[in-house]
Amino acid sequence: MSVIVKKIAQLISALIFVFGMYSAIHGHIAPGGGFAGGVLLSGAFILLIIAYGLDYFKLKQQTEATSIFESVSILIALLLAFSGLFAGSLYFFNNYLPPGTPGSLLSGGLIPVYNILIGIKVAATLSTIFFALIIYKEEIRR
Repeated sequence: MSVIVKKIAQLISALIFVFGMYSAIHGHIAPGGGFAGGVLLSGAFILLIIAYGLDYFKLKQQTEATSIFESVSILIALLLAFSGLFAGSLYFFNNYLPPGTPGSLLSGGLIPVYNILIGIKVAATLSTIFFALIIYKEEIRR
């Protein structure tokens, strides 16, 4: 790819990444949430790989790192879900944090935390799928 395409991809991927973070964090008060934010986050990385080629990220190492992010994010979400059982009431996914004032960023209790964890999970999963397809294509080409 040309230098112009690479620089434009850097700028656009930065904007996509910031919007993905915004969507995941503000998912409880605005449209979006963890899934949409995760798709945008993985899209930012995929755009950079398409523009810069396979050598931009070390793809063999990235698949291991994204698998770790997948596992750790869902483990933390499950631990938070089970922590509701021990926070005073016997409910799974109990929202034991204070609800805050409606419309503010800290108004959802544990829901924003779950949105962020789901965003990390979705971004890691989609990136892993993309990396696996690229690695498979390269192995077939050889």
